[in-house]
Parts: sequence; structure tokens; C-alpha cells
Amino acid sequence: MLDALNTAAPATSTIATPTIFRREDYTAPAWTVPETALDFALDPAATRVRARLSVERSGAHDLPLVLDGAGQKLLSVTVDGIAVNDWRIEGEQLILPLPGDAHLVETEVEIAPERNTQLMGLYASGGNLCTQCEAEGFRRITYFPDRPDVLSTYTVRMSADKARFPVLLANGDPVAQGDNDDGTHWAEWHDPYPKPSYLFALVAGDLAVNRGSFTTRSGRTVELGIWVREADLAKTHHALHALKLSMAWDERVYGREYDLDVFNIVAVDDFNFGAMENKGLNIFNSRYILADPDTATDYDYDAIAAVVAHEYFHNWSGNRITCRDWFQLSLKEGFTVYRDQGFSADQGSAAVKRIEDVRGLRAGQFPEDASALAHPVRPESYLEISNFYTATIYNKGAELIRMMATMLGEQRFRAATDLYFDRYDGTAATCEDFVTCMEEAGEIDLSQFRLWYSQAGTPRVSVSLEHEPGSGRATLNLAQKVPDTPGQSSKQPQVLPLKIRLFGAETGEALTDEQLVILSDASASVTFETIAERPIVSLNRGFSAPVVIESDRTAADLAFLARHDDDPFARYEAMQQLMLDTLVAATIEGAADHAAVIAAVADTLDNPELDPAFVAEAVLLPSESFIGDQLSTVDPDAIHAAREALRRDLGRDLEARWRTAYEAGSGRAYAYTPEDKGRRRLRNVALGYIVASGADDAAGLAYAQFAAADNMTDRQGALTTLVAGHSAERDRALGEFFQRYAGNSLVLDKWFQTQALSPADDTPALVTSLAEHPAFSLANPNRARSLIGAFGVNQRAFHAAGGAGYRWLADQLIALDVLNPQTAAKLLPPLGRWRRFDPTRAALMRAELQRIVAHPGLSKDLFEQASKSLEG
Repeated sequence: MLDALNTAAPATSTIATPTIFRREDYTAPAWTVPETALDFALDPAATRVRARLSVERSGAHDLPLVLDGAGQKLLSVTVDGIAVNDWRIEGEQLILPLPGDAHLVETEVEIAPERNTQLMGLYASGGNLCTQCEAEGFRRITYFPDRPDVLSTYTVRMSADKARFPVLLANGDPVAQGDNDDGTHWAEWHDPYPKPSYLFALVAGDLAVNRGSFTTRSGRTVELGIWVREADLAKTHHALHALKLSMAWDERVYGREYDLDVFNIVAVDDFNFGAMENKGLNIFNSRYILADPDTATDYDYDAIAAVVAHEYFHNWSGNRITCRDWFQLSLKEGFTVYRDQGFSADQGSAAVKRIEDVRGLRAGQFPEDASALAHPVRPESYLEISNFYTATIYNKGAELIRMMATMLGEQRFRAATDLYFDRYDGTAATCEDFVTCMEEAGEIDLSQFRLWYSQAGTPRVSVSLEHEPGSGRATLNLAQKVPDTPGQSSKQPQVLPLKIRLFGAETGEALTDEQLVILSDASASVTFETIAERPIVSLNRGFSAPVVIESDRTAADLAFLARHDDDPFARYEAMQQLMLDTLVAATIEGAADHAAVIAAVADTLDNPELDPAFVAEAVLLPSESFIGDQLSTVDPDAIHAAREALRRDLGRDLEARWRTAYEAGSGRAYAYTPEDKGRRRLRNVALGYIVASGADDAAGLAYAQFAAADNMTDRQGALTTLVAGHSAERDRALGEFFQRYAGNSLVLDKWFQTQALSPADDTPALVTSLAEHPAFSLANPNRARSLIGAFGVNQRAFHAAGGAGYRWLADQLIALDVLNPQTAAKLLPPLGRWRRFDPTRAALMRAELQRIVAHPGLSKDLFEQASKSLEG
């Protein structure tokens, strides 16, 4: 909505109701914008933006030029240097009838960055000005055809008070800069590569820089800079190192060289996303840049490297080749997640990285696929595109790329990506374009595989293995089913690449080589000959397909694979399935025999050949949420009781082993290496089991680790363990942690999050009080996620009887929606899973969704998520 209009203009029409956008309605842009020049007079209260657009008619038609805009005051419009009045505003669009085929259209608008709490467009953060334009934020800066298939080269001039904003950055390379007589200064930047408006970026502020350089394989020197507050400069070295590693990796693995003379990253505290890949000027949430051992965990260090790599890799898979429309979002995001996963796997343990990626997929995407918010990797419609920045687009999209890479093999996949980059460089492409390149270079028919892009839902694969001892023949029977999802039923079978191998139950030896079985029908069988002993099948090795496996393997078979499988992921998976089967049985029946799990964990702890990082992952119990995903009706209390009982027995029966593992990771100075990360990880897992055992010294041991820690991994690990129970040490540690880090907003996020994730009985009441804490603010997305988001995924606390957690979450979302609709919408899904719970809880959750939908003035972001959750 516009604040005011040029008085010479016609009256505006009323704002239209939100439009549903459908993929089938796509039409190419009627007008293109080959060149864009922007002139900013920057001021937090009133920034003026002059835009000069060279526009060209595309095709034979008489359609007007349509420019998108939102939340700005339009001051003037000229065409070819002449002021015009024959324009109109319809909804949030400026309509300009133009007679010829090419014109220079100029507009001037005024915006107020300091009042922009949505953090989309140009806004203020920590005294600086910065932008976020994906997906539709550029229209909040100036009038423009704000769609990804309108590519333009940009020249940007900025002027601002030099004392207040000494640093002026934009996309591309710097052209010129200078001082004005009135205390302001100016800078001009130019990006020679055509890009869509969502990749525009600008930063003005008082920032310090950590500089570096990188020499490309062709011998060009690229100047690198990470810009932060002066006080944070020492925490940028890891991110800068990760950037250099990323640039070298992309050259080596994909043959992609950086193309500008500079590459800048700016860290800001207020950001709706993790980071943004704007061409040559990446803007990051500060949590994915700042790190030192005292304030960042090993997980934070790993995440920083992964996100830096992700945004850098977008230079080719997202910027040089962008999306034709937002329905193709996974074209850039799924492919780039796959690329950053490969980079991270190469930096340490590939096996542990794969385990972490699959755990994340199962925690976020699988529940999404089973909910009312399920959607295909390439959606068919949306009301608000920001709601489709989901685990399905990113993580499942990456699994689609992985499956194609698996079927093609390393060499043909590289040839296919080379073809894709060469063919579509400088264009806005589609998922279909990418798959076609895979087909052509890989010499493979992917017609049926395309169903992965159009069908929602997680396929379920049932597996049974028959053996005829007399003939030596073994038969593996496979069947698949893709469950119904909202708007989609009677799904067609999908292409499932399943890596398998048979092992001998008596000898423990491999009976076959690893094989890739492509299941493309509803059912199929695979026959093996000369199998002399009873075989046990290792399934979906490396998690080669994102499916749910239902097999006839016994607890003894799973324990066998947990000891003998030579595929690390399959070995981990066997242990997890053994635990999961035990926990599901205990949840349903009230108790279960823990002996097989305890023996398997003991074997894993006793194996000196295993990497401590792998051991730490293998011996962790499945989460309460994941256990609930296996049940037709989730019973949070029964699940919690079953899991705690198994944790207690594991802690008691293996206490000596846990203490040995704990001591093995102690007494070492901090180092960020794969080996040291693994030792710290196993040490903290062991501490959790020692506490679960009920040992008299457990709380004291945890507090001693907390107090003596020389790094955040050990300090937060101890705090998390303490917060799960009730003790004087818990209260003391929480108080000391807050006092130590009261001035560090990122670390305080950990303080809030740790308490919101606690399984302790008092967590619901504690979270309510934390929302009133002076350090809590809804205005900062990180802080909102640390408390509201963490509580929403705490299955036991959020679903505590009576529904107080549901009411609290709904209240917070309604209040947050006024400030930041995007963040509010992303925190709603826990309420949307109401169908999975008992009738009492389901009714309470549904009532809160109805209350949200009925709230006056709700944003379309939150409305879409809440209404779909009710209807699906």
C-alpha cells in the first residue's frame, strides 16, 4: 500500500484481495529491462530512490508496462525525460501505457528504512542500512517488474552522511567514490552480469573489514572482504577461510570460477534468513559469520562453513543461472544444498555429514511431507512465495539431485552439470531444463523420475528377503507406495535408486558387491544366486533414496548390521532402527526389552576402529518427535517415558563405558579439527548418559565441565545436560551463563533456546516467563526463533496437557505477525500437525489455528499457513 501519491495522478483503486499464483498461468514478461540505474540518497528516516529503467517491449503486443511496488511514497514518473500523468496504481502495481518499443522510464520514491520491521527491502539493523530482496523485497525499494525472469545489469550510486555511514557497498565491482561539500560522500558500483531484482543488494554503515584474496585457476586475483562491527572483527577468520576453501572446491569439483574482481560478505543481526547470495555482496545473518571458541560450538563452526559455501556456490547455481519463476525455486536451492553438502563432506567425516543431513531431512522435511502443508518440490500454486522456502524445496530438492547423481555416476553427472552451466548461463531456467541436461549428458531416460518434482509425499518401501538354502537362491522383494497428500491422491510409482548389499548371517562376510537397484514399478523382485548361508540385507545404503523403509529384518539382524555393515550410514541406520523398534514397542505396550539395544551400544563403544564422531551419532537415541512420526497417534507422555527409561538403562548398564569415553575426551586444549570435534561430541553424549544413569556425582560432573570449559561446545553441552533436570547446579549454571554473555546477542540466543528445548516438567512455565525477560524481543528473528521456534519443536513441553503451550504459541505468532509476517509464518507448523495427536490435543490445536485465521489484519503469510493447516 502507498503512503501517498503524486497529486497530479489519477485516484487509486482499492487494494485487491491476495492472489493465488499458479504455475500453469506463467507467461513470459511483456517488457524487459536490459539496464537499471539506481541513485540512493540514504537516510534511515527518509531515503530517496531514483530509478532509471531502460525498458523494451518483448514481442508483438500492446500491453502496458507493469511495475511492482509496496510501502513507498511515489514522488515522480518520467518517460524519456518527460513528466507524465497517464499512469495509474492498481493494488501494488504502477501501470504505465507506453506507445513505442523502447523507453527510458524514471521514477523517484521515498521510503523509511528505520520503520521497516518486516526486514524486506531496505531496512535498518544495528545502526546500519541493508537490504533483503528475495523473494519480493525489491518492490519495497522502488517500482520494478519484480520477478526472477526479468534480468538486468545494474549501476548503483549511493550518497550518505559520511560520519554515520562511512562504508557504502553494492553488487558487482566498485567504479568510483568521492566526498561532497555537505559532509556526505558517495560511491558507485556496477554489476556487469544481468540479474533479477531479488539479487540486488546494498549496505551502508560503520563497518570494519577482514580482507583477504583468492587467486583463481586462470590467475585472476579476487579481493575478499567480510564486513562486521569493529568489535566482531576477530570472529570472522573462520568464515574467511571457509570462503577461500569454497572457491577452490568449486573450481576443482565443478569447474566454476568466480567472475568479479571483489567478493564481499556483510553480517547483520536482524535477518529473516540464514544468508543471501546477492551477486558479489552476500548479506548474512551474523550467526553464520561470527565464531570463536568461547562463543561458537563445533556445530556453529560447521554451519558457518556450510552456509558460506552455499551462498558462494549460488554464484553459478542461482545467479549466473537463475529461476524462470518462483515455482522453480528448488532449481537453485536444491542443487546448491547438494553442492554445499558435498563441500562439507569433503572437509571432515563424509559418513557423519551424511548422517547429519538425513537426520535433518527426517526432522524437518518428512513431517512436512506428512502434514497439511505438504507440497511438491516444484509447487503448483502459492499465495505467498515466502512460505515455500521450506525443507521440501531445499532438503528434499537436494535429495533429488543426489539420486540423479547416483544413477548417472560421477563422470556423467559432472558432464551433465557442465552442460547445464554452459547452456543456460545468463538465463532464467527451469527444473525441466536441469533434468533435460541430466538426460542428455547422462544418456538416461528421466521421464518417470520427473514425478519427484510434481508428487508430494515420502514414498514408503516394504522389503522382504527370502532364501532357499538348497538352491542357494535369495530373492529380495520390494514394493513402494507414495501416500496421499492434500490435493494429491492415487500417486504413481516413482523412480527409487536403492543401494543394497547382502551379508552372511554366520560369517559376517559380504556375499555380494554393492548393487544399485532401480525400483520404478509398484513392486519388483531381485534374485541372487550362489548364496550359501542365510543372508541379511543392507538397505538404502548411504540413504540413496529419501524413503521410509519397512523391512522384515529382526532385532538380531539389525544388531548384526550395527556390528558388521561396511557402509557407515547403513550401520548407523541399523542401530537407529533397532532403537526405534524398541521405543515404539515400549510406547505402545508400556515396556520393552532393552537388552538388544544395550548390547549393540556396548559393541559400538568397544570398537576401537570406529571414529568417535560416528560412535557419538550411532549411540544417540532417536528424538521424541521422530518416534512420534512412526505412530498413528502421537502420545507425547508415553514416548517421553519410553525414551527416558531406555536412556536410564543405557546409562546404568554401561556406566563404566560412558565414563571411559568421557575421560578419553577430557584434558585436551581446544582445536577445531575433525578428530577433536569427534572427541568432544562423544564426550558430551557420554555425559548425557552418565546423568541419565542417576549417578550421585552426575550433576556435579556436568557443572565441573561447564565451569572449566575452554570452548562453547563443552560449555553448552554441559548446560544442556543440566537444564534437562532439576538441581542447584542447573540454576547456578544458567545464571553464570547469562552474566558471562549478557552483551552477546548470539550467545544469549543459545541461553533461550537451551531452556526452551528442555524436557523438564517446568519448561512450559519457564518459556512463558522467558517471553517477558528483558533480553527477549520479538523484533529480532534470531531471538524469536530461539524461544518460540525451539519450544514449538519440544514435543513433550509444547504438547503438555491442557493446551497452554498452544495458546502461548498462537499469542506469540499473532503479535509477531504485526512486525515480521515471514518469521511468524515459519514458526506456525507445529500447530498444523494437529491431526497426528489425540482428539483432546487435536481440538485444542485446531482452535488456536482458527483463532489465528480469524484475527483481524492478518498477513497473507500467516493466513496461508494457518488456513492450509486447517483445510489440508
